[in-house]
Amino acid sequence: MEKVWLENYPVGVPAEIDPSQYASVPQMLEESFERYPHRMALACMGTSLTYAQLDRLSTHFSLWLQGQGVRKGARVALMLPNILQYPIAMLAVLRIGCIVVNVNPLYTAHELEHQLRDSGAETIVILENFASVLEKCIAKTSITKTVVASVGDLMGLKGVLVNFLLRHIQKKVPAYDIAHSIRFNDALKSGEQKYQEVVQSGEPVRLVDSPIQPKDIAFLQYTGGTTGVAKGAMLTHRNMIANTLQSEAWTSPILRRQMQDTLFVTATALPLYHVFSLTVCGFLPMRIGGLSVLIPNPRDIGSVIKTLRRYPVHLLPGVNTLYSSLLNHPRFSRLDVPDLLVAQGGGMAVQEAIARRWFETTGVPIIEGYGLTETSPCAISNPMTSTTFSGTIGIPLPSTEVSIRNEEGQEVPVGELGEICIRGPQVMAGYWKQMAETEQVMTVDGFLKTGDLGCIDAQGFIKLVERKKDMILVSGFNVYPNEIEAMVIQHPGVLEVAAVGVPDARSGEIVKLFVCRKDPALTEIDLRHFCRQHLAAYKCPKVIEFLPELPKTSVGKVLRRALRENHQRETAV
Repeated sequence: MEKVWLENYPVGVPAEIDPSQYASVPQMLEESFERYPHRMALACMGTSLTYAQLDRLSTHFSLWLQGQGVRKGARVALMLPNILQYPIAMLAVLRIGCIVVNVNPLYTAHELEHQLRDSGAETIVILENFASVLEKCIAKTSITKTVVASVGDLMGLKGVLVNFLLRHIQKKVPAYDIAHSIRFNDALKSGEQKYQEVVQSGEPVRLVDSPIQPKDIAFLQYTGGTTGVAKGAMLTHRNMIANTLQSEAWTSPILRRQMQDTLFVTATALPLYHVFSLTVCGFLPMRIGGLSVLIPNPRDIGSVIKTLRRYPVHLLPGVNTLYSSLLNHPRFSRLDVPDLLVAQGGGMAVQEAIARRWFETTGVPIIEGYGLTETSPCAISNPMTSTTFSGTIGIPLPSTEVSIRNEEGQEVPVGELGEICIRGPQVMAGYWKQMAETEQVMTVDGFLKTGDLGCIDAQGFIKLVERKKDMILVSGFNVYPNEIEAMVIQHPGVLEVAAVGVPDARSGEIVKLFVCRKDPALTEIDLRHFCRQHLAAYKCPKVIEFLPELPKTSVGKVLRRALRENHQRETAV
């Protein structure tokens, strides 16, 4: 359709961006290393790194990886929360032309095994708090090199105390035994020694044997897509460059409102292994020479408030759950946030009541946007100059097209419901080793079929109506019913099971299980214990209902829609 949305772009936001100006993500970021060497790039738990230090440390880690035989195209898994080791390792992997495989640290051994086996990763960087999970499945994977990080690695003497407290006082590091592992700091020291040897020899430091190309894969970002078992979305260097430049262009109105010599500060509460945070809290601040303040545990609302009090935060990306938790915290109402320019909502729908209450409390709007892992992720957003909650997900970003299509793939008229389809330089190259799945979600003219239903108005603003598939969105994390059901049915006391998402005031949705017993003695406690053993906490059902039978179609397919409707009727009474 005609790009009517361009008329609603704020002044100065371009209609197009040019991702071809850089060949790779490292090339784009090395420009920032040269421009802003003495600026603070990252801060975490009272420790900070300048752009020069980030450049140096990531180079050292790159050289260590090279010394271990890790070559261009290899997959390197990162199982880290928001600590300084994540951006160092992530940049190091990209600089040698390897592929980052982001892993959720909350995964169980079963989930971790699937992702490592599917990606073929042979190297993993993992926080020691989660190493015991890796130990349970490492023998079934291709992992041969394990780098174990500790929270205090880069904090000097303070870090020694932090690590002692976590290991011996707070008991947050379970015992583990992984052969041939190396400590993160030792890998850095080894890489630094190699760097010094190369410099003294007079030879240039070479991090790649052949140049990184825009089409090369930068990230394998795992998602269920619109259905099924988690698949790796292949996000290329061009994809990530494009989405960073699109985000920069879209954010430019608030950047211009800021004092020119003021360091732009982003509070990074969302985990960087999540693609929304990776782009908006990771690459965007680096692109503009800003500071990203890493918050390791976003569930600790007290630490988020402490960050907002300690730093002059300008941008706070988050999900509806985070904003709701902040608003309900007793200390937040007493917090002054004079530097905050905008809160950026993504990952899940922002509830209107939360958005209005947030604006009343802070005087700052929540700008809602939309995207998918497959779009790197930002594709649609309300203008950053918005001051009211629109109830829409906004308009397409620069160089992005949106088409609303029916089941036959034809574009529907303005205002009519259809599937949201997206085309642009941020759309993935496809699913890793899943050609059939890729073809299923891509149209012949290059649009990604999102699986979400929506409509577009005459001004180009898009309203998300409902998800076409049965994916459940828990606090911004995708949860797939098929995965839950496949695990629960393994319990010997379960005959049939169905998982659906039901509304929840705090997390948007929660998982509800409907179960037919095989063993009459089966209890809720039995099932909850079973699920906690095999599923990450956010995937575990919060509500369990036992039924004599599940509603099905004539061919035997379980009617999840009927189960959701039954739940709505019961809760409405």
